[in-house]
Amino acid sequence: MHGTIQYGLQVIALLDYGAGNLRSVFKALVHVGADVKLVTRPEELDQSSAVVLPGVGAFDDCLNSMRKQELLGAIRDFINSDRPFLGICVGYQALFEKSEEFNSCAAGIGIFPGHVVRFQNDAGLKIPQIGWNKVRIMNPDCPIYKGITDHSYFYFVHSFYPIPQDSSIIASETDYGTTFASSIWRRNVFATQFHPEKSQRVGLQLLKNFRDLVE
Repeated sequence: MHGTIQYGLQVIALLDYGAGNLRSVFKALVHVGADVKLVTRPEELDQSSAVVLPGVGAFDDCLNSMRKQELLGAIRDFINSDRPFLGICVGYQALFEKSEEFNSCAAGIGIFPGHVVRFQNDAGLKIPQIGWNKVRIMNPDCPIYKGITDHSYFYFVHSFYPIPQDSSIIASETDYGTTFASSIWRRNVFATQFHPEKSQRVGLQLLKNFRDLVE
């Protein structure tokens, strides 16, 4: 069984690399009682008890922007320190090794082995997937799903999704033409393909659960 880490109430760093969905994520975290700080420099992570990496846009843009800000190594060091980390959408995809998106050339952060692929349009799917979809909780021990009912609906906006090599990290699955890992969990690292900040009550509950890990 995975372990959880408890910290004193301190700052949650929201990484600002110029392309994230910052405004709505910031507002949602504040709404659930988090003390949030926008962070652009690697040294700022040293004073943070948790990190949220949001994401809207292209995989390469996300990784290249963070590389210019020297955040990639800082993220790896932060994760290795066992403090809570949450990746959202492209911030989830960035944790893997590489992406097929637009003939991507950027290497991912590489926290987990695996790659990011595009939905196939064989079933006449609308791509990107935009809207509400059910999330099937695969690991009920995952702390961010505390108080959230299995098969709850969360809000998705994406054309790509990761395929983890290690299936034991999959915290939830969702069906959209194929079954994909809609969230993962390993020790202090959590990540979701859906947008909790856009998912109303259940999304706010998930963010509150994450905030509670630093209390």
